[in-house]
Amino acid sequence: MKRSALAVVGLSMLCRLASAQVPESGRWQELRFGAAEVAERMEDRYLDQVVDLAAGGRLDDDRVLLARLQRIGAGLVRAAAALKPETAVWQWEFHTTSDAGVDAQCMAGGKILVGSAFVRKLALDDGELATLLAHEVAHAVAEHDRETLSEALYFNRQPEPPLDVLMERLATDLSLQIRLSALSNLQESEADQLGMVLAHRAGWPAAAMVGFYRKLADDDAAAASLLSGGHPAPASRLSMAKGMALLFGAAPSGAAVAQAQP
Repeated sequence: MKRSALAVVGLSMLCRLASAQVPESGRWQELRFGAAEVAERMEDRYLDQVVDLAAGGRLDDDRVLLARLQRIGAGLVRAAAALKPETAVWQWEFHTTSDAGVDAQCMAGGKILVGSAFVRKLALDDGELATLLAHEVAHAVAEHDRETLSEALYFNRQPEPPLDVLMERLATDLSLQIRLSALSNLQESEADQLGMVLAHRAGWPAAAMVGFYRKLADDDAAAASLLSGGHPAPASRLSMAKGMALLFGAAPSGAAVAQAQP
């Protein structure tokens, strides 16, 4: 009887298992949660966060930066849809916050939040800001939240926990975060590379992308903060950016640059 029950659980998980490939890199992912289910739960969490920020007067309080985010983000979303058509129907959102604890983040389904203090600290021009946003857009396109939650199931005892419970464990369980650190590092590197592809397709010059990663490498405080979040070493990211810029070769066409610029 016990063996039969375990077989049913195993069959259930097998039926839910789906394989997917990350655009451009072609890396295979094993996904155990549906895209719509993850996006819905992440949107709930995102709404809680932005409502809290709005209540404290810290959401979209820099109107100039907000306009820049939305203008630049629109081109990146078009580039993402060309690469992964299903993203065209996502409800993309770009917001800014004066909360000093936020640099930049993205949740499944295209919910992006950027810290105004972080942008000012690095003095990002439009091309560099586009690189930052493209990194976050890439996380969504590659469905990294969905992959992380799916991978976290490996480290949980049966029975399989509900998605909400798993999300809470992932946010608060340090041991689980450590076990997933290798995946997190891989995803950050992947978002750097895929983000540069998206920024290039949106018409932004490779020099601006390299400039962004150089500023990160030169800012010790920003580097320390990002390293604690599972990002690769700043020098490694800068080296990657230089290599990607060489792969892009000639600058984007004038039409593409015109589309990217105001």
